[in-house]
Amino acid sequence: MKNFVWLVVGVAAGFVVAHEVNKSQQGKQFFTDLDAKAREFGEAISDGYRQREAELHAALGDADEVERP
Repeated sequence: MKNFVWLVVGVAAGFVVAHEVNKSQQGKQFFTDLDAKAREFGEAISDGYRQREAELHAALGDADEVERP
């Protein structure tokens, strides 16, 4: 339970610090860049997932054709 309290305190402190940093022009630019990079990373993961899913569907489609002569 003690660790959970420290976790909550740390998260709350992080939000307070982020809010204060976001008030400055440099802070806003930092968070804008961070958001763009996070979205780009998420899109890359999503694209990779879709490509792999298409590969697997194609492979399964090929396997079905091979099994049914």
